[in-house]
Amino acid sequence: MGPLKGIKVIDMTTVLMGPYATQMLGDYGADVIKVESLDGDVTRLIGPMRHAGMGPVFLNTNRSKRSICLDLKKPAGREAVLRLLKDADVLVYNVRPQAMARLQLGYDVVSAINPRLVYAGVFGFGQDGPYAAKPAYDDLIQGATALPALMAQTGDGVPRYVPNALVDRIVGLTAVGAHRDRTGRGQRVDIPMFVSAYFT
Repeated sequence: MGPLKGIKVIDMTTVLMGPYATQMLGDYGADVIKVESLDGDVTRLIGPMRHAGMGPVFLNTNRSKRSICLDLKKPAGREAVLRLLKDADVLVYNVRPQAMARLQLGYDVVSAINPRLVYAGVFGFGQDGPYAAKPAYDDLIQGATALPALMAQTGDGVPRYVPNALVDRIVGLTAVGAHRDRTGRGQRVDIPMFVSAYFT
């Protein structure tokens, strides 16, 4: 139960910022289906665990979800995810848009199948600048937005990173606010890490 009961979310994310966003959607009652590669989300291997592939970070950020493994580079895997997307309300992904286009899962393709879909991407940089295709990680964005310099002002004057994945959480939280407007039509929503962290 929850305010998002009846909302279907396809979660094509790994590591932290995307899974954190979809974890919150699941906690609010959405039906979240996580699409993993055949190797699984890399966070399955982080931290002490009783059972292989069930690390604590993975278990926490992927609670309230169902999971399926698909090879999206093969036609059968791509067709399977398109069937899932046909009646979904939200897609969240965290690879670069260029990778989604190579998989033939860009917004133009997916919205033609389901025009109601909110197509939400969480990735490093805005798509209209020189860094559009570059990868990014939490610590890189912390450095690019001068967070280490701010940390220096609060202590001994030595720049240092915030000692947790702050940017990933900021972006995940920002992504949860993406929604379909009153027309019932979906849209592409880009949530770049750099912009989200810079203006927070």
